[in-house]
Amino acid sequence: MTSLSVSADAALFGQGMAFPPRLDGEGRFSWAVGQQSVRESIRIILTTEPGERLMLPSFGAGLRSFLFEPNVPATHRLIEERIQFALRRWEPRVALDAVLVRPHPDDPARAVVAITYALVATAAREAIDLSVPVGGGVST
Repeated sequence: MTSLSVSADAALFGQGMAFPPRLDGEGRFSWAVGQQSVRESIRIILTTEPGERLMLPSFGAGLRSFLFEPNVPATHRLIEERIQFALRRWEPRVALDAVLVRPHPDDPARAVVAITYALVATAAREAIDLSVPVGGGVST
């Protein structure tokens, strides 16, 4: 990217310190700019539990609450709803297309989440995948 396109991307989507915080090759803190800033924001929202941020106690998706839930379609639907609610509330730069949750193919204690969205400013389509720890198996 040229510096002009980086500036335009930053103007559209913003910029902030990269998360997790890290140093660049010159020993300065790295910055997330533009679309990368949006992706990192989504990950922060989804990995934050409500109550973790003292000044913003309702921030976050609360996905850790599924740790002891069975890895079944009903739980997957609840995870989908929680993610949709959190992203619609906390990330106005995206319009959700789909949130799909399914069991991890190799780990019964994880559910795989696929999120597709459009960037509001440009309509560019993006996708993020992550895994959510769940109780595993079917409850008896």
